Amino acid sequence: MDWNKDHIRETMLSLETAALHSARDNYLDYVSTARVDRSEPIENDELAQAEVASDFAEALDDTLEDYGDKLEKLRTIDFGPKSAVNEGAVVKLSGRYFVIAVSTSKFTCQGRELMGISTMAPIFEAIEGARTGETVQFNGRDITVEDVA
Repeated sequence: MDWNKDHIRETMLSLETAALHSARDNYLDYVSTARVDRSEPIENDELAQAEVASDFAEALDDTLEDYGDKLEKLRTIDFGPKSAVNEGAVVKLSGRYFVIAVSTSKFTCQGRELMGISTMAPIFEAIEGARTGETVQFNGRDITVEDVA
């Protein structure tokens, strides 16, 4: 299949940007509950709830940073044509298409369903460098690389 990889990149950037905005909105909503109104007497229960909310907000802050990292990586990856599985490749495995870039949920682009795989994913380690038609081992199973673009 002839892939328009610029379109794939733009689709992934759009989806990850939307996810970042949603996560940021959730973060801001949640952080607002972590604040204690100091103009009134503070109950122990309110203080405990604010502390728990603060801990969760801190964890959400890491998620926001992760989205920022993903967006930056998507902007810098070379999505040019590939003959072997490498960052920026579109790979067909077991009838499914994967984009070697950052991890994503499934998305549709050019009428096909794709999913992003990070170069940190265990499956990438197994398929890295493989070419169309080659078989690799992953979790004790043979996987044939059906296509690389």
